[in-house]
Amino acid sequence: MGIPPFSTEMLHRYMPNLNVLFYAAGSVQRFARDFMEANVTVVSAWGANSVPVAEFTAAQILLANKGFLSSSRLYKKGDFRGAKQVAGQYPGNYGARVGILGAGMIGRKVIELLGRHELAVDVFDPFLPDETAARMGVRKTDLIDIFTNCDTISNHLANLPATQGMLHKDHFNRMKPYATFINTGRGAQVVEADLIRALKEVPTRTALLDVTYPEPVVADSELLLLDNVILTPHIAGSMNLEVARMGSFMVEECERYLNGEALKYQVTPEMLATMA
Repeated sequence: MGIPPFSTEMLHRYMPNLNVLFYAAGSVQRFARDFMEANVTVVSAWGANSVPVAEFTAAQILLANKGFLSSSRLYKKGDFRGAKQVAGQYPGNYGARVGILGAGMIGRKVIELLGRHELAVDVFDPFLPDETAARMGVRKTDLIDIFTNCDTISNHLANLPATQGMLHKDHFNRMKPYATFINTGRGAQVVEADLIRALKEVPTRTALLDVTYPEPVVADSELLLLDNVILTPHIAGSMNLEVARMGSFMVEECERYLNGEALKYQVTPEMLATMA
């Protein structure tokens, strides 16, 4: 899946005249460095792929704050009264506190979409300048604060070696009794056993996981058994008609390149240190 592996040596040998790569997909972490070392400009449609992920996430946050995930499960079992009572434990979307982990392109789009609602948004992102956070209308804070105080927490951390296993028991054990954790980032950032333990100890907590590690989940994973876990098969990113948007972005970038104009979505080595 994705672009075949090319080492810098292979690029010099077989494609010595290659100047630019237009990648009509998302992350370029796996291969971009080799192309850059071969003096190839790398352009990615990550900007286009961030749109459906942000839309999916914002929708799930709004639903989670209404207790949709928990109450619908109980109602389906015939417990209308119980479903109504459970929904009453959630804050709704007026004044609820949402935690966003990572304020890259996806995280920022989620914040933008949530901006039309009267929510309090906390952000964990060491690379986000204070003045930018103020302009976005969010509060910068740390992971402990977010997991302790937010009603819904959404992961958008960059997929880097430094972020693997970054979310663990010190965070999940602090989640509020009716809090929801959403992951559309990468499964490897979560210590799965710690998340499972926190969900079992407080069954009113909820996790919505569009990504896992490994993916798909192993056949005997408790994620498949827990009622307070909702699994979706990595569908937040571009699918079906949405894929055309990525192609359109790259066509527009190619036109800019041919016309000698500045590129909007060129990837640099510095960006690889923080982007997904």
